[in-house]
Amino acid sequence: MVDGEDVDATSINHQPSIINLFQRLCDIVAKLRAPDGCPWDREQTNETLLPGLIEEAYEVAGAVRARDDQNLCEELGDLILLAVMHAQIAEEKGRFNIGEVLANVTAKLIRRHPHVFGESGVRDTDGVVKQWEAIKREEKSDAGRHYLADLPAALPALMRAQKAQKKAARVNFDWTEISDVVAKVDEELAEAKEAIASRDPSAIGDEIGDLLFAVVNLARKSKLDAEMALQTATDKFVSRFSGVEDELRARGKKLGEVGLEELDDIWNALKVEARHGTPS
Repeated sequence: MVDGEDVDATSINHQPSIINLFQRLCDIVAKLRAPDGCPWDREQTNETLLPGLIEEAYEVAGAVRARDDQNLCEELGDLILLAVMHAQIAEEKGRFNIGEVLANVTAKLIRRHPHVFGESGVRDTDGVVKQWEAIKREEKSDAGRHYLADLPAALPALMRAQKAQKKAARVNFDWTEISDVVAKVDEELAEAKEAIASRDPSAIGDEIGDLLFAVVNLARKSKLDAEMALQTATDKFVSRFSGVEDELRARGKKLGEVGLEELDDIWNALKVEARHGTPS
């Protein structure tokens, strides 16, 4: 591993214009937080900004999925703004400043990429990921600290489950064959059915949780992101349900006024059309 000072500064393409733009953003945020600044901005804390931070991160994800570069550019700006705002609030309290944030992340990137900035011979992606985890564990070394102790509790459930599984897999706690994962899903489904038959709410919740965790593992082993797979499935449901609603309107009917049988018939017809590319 190498420290930030060991990198040849001339080997990195610094762009003064970008540096100036970032400094201007920091100056504007500081002005907004000043006594003669914006009342709303002055009232914000790291805690009150959390919902907006999470929302902006999801909006960035939405722009990426939509392949909307114009929106992505805007949403990344909003996300960066919130990062600067969080750092500005911390600086005002004497905790840290944006310079420390940038210095820390820069040093961390250099430390954790010895195959780029140092003498490590690792070249393949799997090796790089395992090397990253090993360096991270060394940085956070604590005799009593568990490996998954730093798993963020605030992550969405699917994302957190997949992250836990990925981390466990990096230390060889993983099935080698996807057929074993499918068998686990079948096992958990059978146990969920048994719990439902027992009508025990606690057992049902426990077993359905296990089933969801197993399905996340199946997505991971299939090289899929569980969160994105569910988002895609939900988008498909919303689109098809809207098609059902459109068909009902064409028949002079409304949602809530027809039974499941008719709704199901329309749904299945739309499903067949989608499968065969037949226009509605």
